Amino acid sequence: MSDKQAKAVVLLSGGLDSTTALAIAADRGFRCYALTLRYGQLHDVELSAAQTVAVQFGATHRVVDLDLRGLAVSALTDDSIEVPKDRPLDEIGAEGDIPVTYVPARNTVLLSLALAWAETLGARDIFVGVNVLDASGYPDCRPAFVSAFEALANVATRAGVAGERISIHAPLIELTKAEIIRRGVDLGVAYGLTHSCYDPGDDGGACGRCDACLLRRKGFEQAAIADPTRYSA
Repeated sequence: MSDKQAKAVVLLSGGLDSTTALAIAADRGFRCYALTLRYGQLHDVELSAAQTVAVQFGATHRVVDLDLRGLAVSALTDDSIEVPKDRPLDEIGAEGDIPVTYVPARNTVLLSLALAWAETLGARDIFVGVNVLDASGYPDCRPAFVSAFEALANVATRAGVAGERISIHAPLIELTKAEIIRRGVDLGVAYGLTHSCYDPGDDGGACGRCDACLLRRKGFEQAAIADPTRYSA
C-alpha cells in the first residue's frame, strides 16, 4: 500500500448503507480508516458486523466508546421506549415523520469524531452512508446537514484554514435502497455480513418488522436480488 495513497475516514455502523459507502470509498482508491461508535446502543450485533466488513475491505478499523445514553434518548438507547414495528412503508420517512429511533445529534457527533481522526491522519475526505430516499426521515441524513457540516469542517480545522479543503462525501444520499444494493453488489459487498435491524432477537437475527428491516427487505425485492439477511426464528 503506497504511502502516497489518499486516505479517507469512513463512518461504519456495520449496516447496509455504511458498508456500501466503505466499498465506494475503497473503489475510488482511498486507503480507508473505518470509524465505529459504541454510543450506548442496546444491541452490539452491528459492532461485530462493522468489524467483519472492515476486514473484508482491508480498512483500518477503530471503535470509539462515547456513551450517549441519558443525553441522546432514543428507542436505540433506552429499552423503555418501544421500537416501532410493522409501519406502512409509505409512512416511514414521510414528511415530518421523525421516529423514536432517531438518536439526537448522533451524526453530528460521529462526523466530529471522524473529522478529528481525519486531521490526525492527514486525510481530507470523510465518507458517510446517509440517505434520504427509502430512509427513516432523520434530519441529520439530509443534504442540507451534510453541506452544513462540510462548511463547518472547513472553518473549524487547521487543514481548513490552511486552504486544504475537507470534503464530506455522501455517495448514497439520493439513491433508493435498491440502487444502493445494486451498487454494493457490483463492488463485492457481502450483504449477509451486514446488520440493519433496530431490535434483533436474542440470537442476533433481524426482527424483520422494524423500519430498518422493512426498508432493507423492500430494497432487495426491488433490486431483484436474493435477501441474505438472517432473521430470528
